Amino acid sequence: MRQWLCVVCGFIYDEAKGLPEEGIAPGTRWEAIPDDWA
Repeated sequence: MRQWLCVVCGFIYDEAKGLPEEGIAPGTRWEAIPDDWA
């Protein structure tokens, strides 16, 4: 699993944790997140 950093706002997406509060389950790869998610 990888982590992704937004160089604009500093947000870190951790694939292992996901974003359950946004409906993105733990283990969801960055490539699988819908294009319209922001």
